[in-house]
Amino acid sequence: MQKITIQGEYRKNAGKGTARQLRMQGKIPGILYSKGTSTPLVLNPGEIWKVLHSVAGENTLITLDVTGEKTGQHVAILRDYQKDPVRGDLLHADLFELSLTEPVDVKVVIEITGETPIGVKQDGGVFRMHLRELEVRVLPTKIPDHIQIDASQLGLGETIHIGDLSLDEGVEALGQASQAVVSVVSTMSDEKLEALLSTSPAEAEPAPAETEEEATAEEK
Repeated sequence: MQKITIQGEYRKNAGKGTARQLRMQGKIPGILYSKGTSTPLVLNPGEIWKVLHSVAGENTLITLDVTGEKTGQHVAILRDYQKDPVRGDLLHADLFELSLTEPVDVKVVIEITGETPIGVKQDGGVFRMHLRELEVRVLPTKIPDHIQIDASQLGLGETIHIGDLSLDEGVEALGQASQAVVSVVSTMSDEKLEALLSTSPAEAEPAPAETEEEATAEEK
């Protein structure tokens, strides 16, 4: 679990004007959310980028040193942030204070390891990744940087589900056990797919066979 220390300064003023002034000074507004309270802050965008570019990304455990009228040290996690849609500059960051003794729900990136699955190499199947992140419940100090899955032994038509994952002690998966994570599926040729899409419902469903009684009735 990676930890990063950042600085935050308590701010009194809020609003668009204050935020604009902070950005002109190379700073950004932020908020530290705790249970039932929120503390407005002035943050250094470079330190937030450092968190985002770390191994654990948004799941990095942050030690926040707050200065100003309200001082103190807090353990937090980056809960949300906003970027300029054109330039990509950071505009705002939200931090969420954690208790080291209470579990937190976070999404952890899934990382595929090992060689190409057997079902792809030997049988020409296609590897499918159904989940990119897995939501887990875990103590802050045990948040994994990523969840690794070795799919090298996955055969054609086989699937690894959430219930099949081997997670570290204290890490609880929150998704349904039957939810597919990765699989190897068979391919469909372009010709077969085109034929399937161009077939009309009437052609796809043959008419029921005529019974002997119906045939006799028609002859009469």
